[in-house]
Amino acid sequence: MILIQFTGLSGSGKTTLAENVSILLTENGYQVKIVDGDVYRKTICKDLGFSKEDRCENVRRLFNVSQDFIKSKVIVLMSVINPYQELRNEIGKYKFVRTVYLDCSLNNLIKRDPKGLYKKALLPDNDINKIRKFTGISDVYEKPDNADLILKTDFETVSVSTQKLYHFILNNLSELQ
Repeated sequence: MILIQFTGLSGSGKTTLAENVSILLTENGYQVKIVDGDVYRKTICKDLGFSKEDRCENVRRLFNVSQDFIKSKVIVLMSVINPYQELRNEIGKYKFVRTVYLDCSLNNLIKRDPKGLYKKALLPDNDINKIRKFTGISDVYEKPDNADLILKTDFETVSVSTQKLYHFILNNLSELQ
């Protein structure tokens, strides 16, 4: 089986692509599980903040959950920002892991802003509604230097990115068997 380790800034399309490719894979007889950082932040990671240590622990917990699904022969789509190259390398050392980078410019993400998070992150420092330690604005995001697949989500349609991801997964599944 395979674990797709998504990485990309908030709003770059991680959840959307995970959901879309999950439907395609399921329709073709594969078992798929989406391990979404936003969902798990409300459960097994609800005790974590947004320090570097907590962000790393968050990703490690998601990876541990993902490994249980891999053992059950399920394709895992781990949808989380995962901002640190060192941590992506740590997870990427497993032969069943592939890293997919959703590359979208900050300007486009600020325009899209589906959750209104960039608007809050860009508020003046004295505003009580300001989001502090927001990845890509006031906290670090290290672009991956060794992604297995790069999807340019500010230029490609969702459909094109979904198809590229789907074929990437199928090709890598056959290589891993």
